[in-house]
Parts: sequence; structure tokens; C-alpha cells
Amino acid sequence: MDKHSITPPPELVQQWNMEGRHQDYCTLTESIAARAAQWGADQELEACCEWLDRNNQWARCDIDELRDGRRPKPPSLKKQALGALSRADKDALTNPLTGDAVALRTILNKDQAAIIRRALEALPE
Repeated sequence: MDKHSITPPPELVQQWNMEGRHQDYCTLTESIAARAAQWGADQELEACCEWLDRNNQWARCDIDELRDGRRPKPPSLKKQALGALSRADKDALTNPLTGDAVALRTILNKDQAAIIRRALEALPE
């Protein structure tokens, strides 16, 4: 196989097939197609980054920035939790009948929410 082929190797497709063996056929097909497309896009991005580096077209930091920009990391659990808490607080203030906010407010009072927020903010990413 070509070093930079965007076609996943058969072993990888077989692994994806085994991982999804409990899914129905349509869901499995969609899952494998999505994973194959992502795998191929990742291969192409890496090939481009290697080429830019090998031919001294860009500085290493610029290549890393390109890679990070095209494959951003998902937000940390801390950021997700802080966002959820902020949305619940906002919902509780603007619409006290919002389902999630009501559920949160029945469990947490304002002081408890503030304590949780401070604890989350104190955690490292």
C-alpha cells in the first residue's frame, strides 16, 4: 500500500467491523464509512504536514498550528461541566420553567452551584 493512501488497510476495516458487530447493518455501514472518511482525511493531513516540513515550506510551529486547527481537540470535561452549569444558571434566571434548569435547581441552590463552579475552575485542564 502507498505510504499516504487514504484507503484504510483491511485489518483496520475488519477491526471497525468487529467493534460494531452489535449494530444493525445500516448503522454499522454508516459508522465504518464515517471512520474511513476520517481516517483518510487524517492521512491526507499528515501527508501535507510531512511535505511542508520536509520541504522547509513552513516552520514546525506553523505546521503544528495547522494540525491543531484542522483536528481540534474536544473540550475538556472541566470545560463541558462549566458550560453546562453556566447554561443551567442562565436558563434558571431567564426561564424558571426550563426542564434542565428546574431539575438542577431542585437539586442545587445558588450557594451549592457556586461551590461546584469554584471547584471546577480550580481543576487543571
